Amino acid sequence: MTPDLALATLALPGRSMATPTAPATAAPDEDASILEASAREPDRFTLIFDRYFPQVHSYVARRLGTDIADDLASETFLIAFRQRARFDSRSGVVRAWLYGIATNLIRRHRRDEVRAWRATARLPLPTASGSHEERVAQQVTAQATSRQLAAALAKVSARDREVLMLVALGELTYDEVAAALGIAYGTVCSRLSRARRVVRESLGHTDPTADRDGD
Repeated sequence: MTPDLALATLALPGRSMATPTAPATAAPDEDASILEASAREPDRFTLIFDRYFPQVHSYVARRLGTDIADDLASETFLIAFRQRARFDSRSGVVRAWLYGIATNLIRRHRRDEVRAWRATARLPLPTASGSHEERVAQQVTAQATSRQLAAALAKVSARDREVLMLVALGELTYDEVAAALGIAYGTVCSRLSRARRVVRESLGHTDPTADRDGD
């Protein structure tokens, strides 16, 4: 498992701090209505599953790998189904609620995630040689970026890292992150700011994705 360059893009100098725009999904009121109806008609929950399972699975996979994502994403929706009657639309939208459940499950694997980043940071780089020199050189650049970013992410505190991950990988808005984690909007901003600062400082205020952006 290697860190996603979307994290570096969010954290590096000159990158936008504007509140992200949520991916196109159903209207929050529609999701809430479906979830409420599913308490009486369980089959209605299939609509929520079909709509959000790919997003949640992708998020978990980008953090922990595909094998774990299969189990954790499934468990997320099993918990959501069992707790669907307890969802309160006043505390946030369904998508944020689902990511909150997934985040709680990911916390069980927090140490494994950090160990994986530290292991990535220690990986040796391949050396270019022969007719494959150009291709290997590109591979070296990509692996060097992953190593730098992995080392940086391992230094971010767990609470701050959750916010960074939900914004950069989950593409949640700040309001959605606040609802998912049960924290204030201002806390989301401060945690994200700290995470960005740690990553920038760890990367030496350089942009390891510069060549990639210029492609």
